[in-house]
Amino acid sequence: MSSRRAHLVGIGETQYARWGQIGDVTEHALALQAIQRAVADAGLSMDDVDGLASYAEDRNEAIYVAAELGLPELRFANMVWMPGGGGPCAAVGNAAMAVETGQAEVVVVYRSLCQGQFFRFGTGGMDANAPVAEVPKPTVNPANGLMMAWMGFAMPYGLIQAAAAYALPTRRHMHLYGTKPDALGTLAVTFREHASRNPRAVMGQKPMTMEDYWNAPMIADPHRLFDCCLESDGACAVVVTTEERARDLSNRPIEVLSSVQGTPKGFAFGPFTNANVADEYYATGGCEPMAKRLYAKAGLTPQDVDVAQIYDHFTGCVLMQIEDYGFCKRGEGGPFIESGALAWDSGKLPTNTHGGSLSEAYIHGLNHVVEGVRALRGESTSPVDGAEVCLVTSGACVPSSAVLLGRK
Repeated sequence: MSSRRAHLVGIGETQYARWGQIGDVTEHALALQAIQRAVADAGLSMDDVDGLASYAEDRNEAIYVAAELGLPELRFANMVWMPGGGGPCAAVGNAAMAVETGQAEVVVVYRSLCQGQFFRFGTGGMDANAPVAEVPKPTVNPANGLMMAWMGFAMPYGLIQAAAAYALPTRRHMHLYGTKPDALGTLAVTFREHASRNPRAVMGQKPMTMEDYWNAPMIADPHRLFDCCLESDGACAVVVTTEERARDLSNRPIEVLSSVQGTPKGFAFGPFTNANVADEYYATGGCEPMAKRLYAKAGLTPQDVDVAQIYDHFTGCVLMQIEDYGFCKRGEGGPFIESGALAWDSGKLPTNTHGGSLSEAYIHGLNHVVEGVRALRGESTSPVDGAEVCLVTSGACVPSSAVLLGRK
């Protein structure tokens, strides 16, 4: 079975743009572009692809993507149940399981997201101040029905936006451990600096200082504007195949050392439906049990990680993940960040070397996997010399997933 070990062999992206500024190209066309570019980057053709995987109820269904791209046969099609941004690493893990067990030979993981066309939850008709008769029915996938029912306990009180929901555990962390807003600002400024070298980054040509951070409006205390991820249009994809197949390809193959997905007992949708979240997990990203499994499966420890791509929908969730994944003790994430530990050129844990969802683009986190591949190939615009192991995480404070990637 060793020759069937899963490897990432191709990456592809479309243009990333601020929501509504991608032009007249559709979200579906972007998905096809990203898949084609990833397959070409791998040195393969569509005739080689027999599996497709995505997450977050991606609107671009695999059966139609397979037909339009002319796949000879679709042997594996998978959608992750981890909600929203919790799914990108799970999709990679599922693709890895497919190739390692012989269900497929070449699986493309993709995510296309056009918030300018479909908006995101909390916008596009979710106005808590409007009379009920005037609120248009939002475009919601029927699969989200149960989630919406759960959230009915919170939405009447105005908890209809992610910035507010994820502010709650961050504020709790500040209360318990004395965490300062300075740590969140340092994180945001660091990721913007990384984006300044990345030609794909939406905010790459917009430098930011700590003064800019403090002068930005408050969105949901403690989240200021630059604590919140971008609203983006774009798509990206990665190609997963076996080690045996990877040997014949031109790019350096990146091994999937381990993958995990899951959630603690009673966690549900995290802060949006927090009635059952255990107190021990409330001021965390909810990822600590999963992180222990991830390292154990790979036979590694946090000290073995050379570079990290940590899902950054909000700065506070990055801080909590740094603790969850063992880079410092619980409650010490703030001082760890303020020490400069996340900087690409001098930090202990260079993080989000592409700029992340805060400064590159918000493509529901799959662009973090793309950057993980670049970091280990030596192709990142913020390179980490000698990097051999990269941690990639999905959204914290929701049921989540993660992968450890290794350079061959």
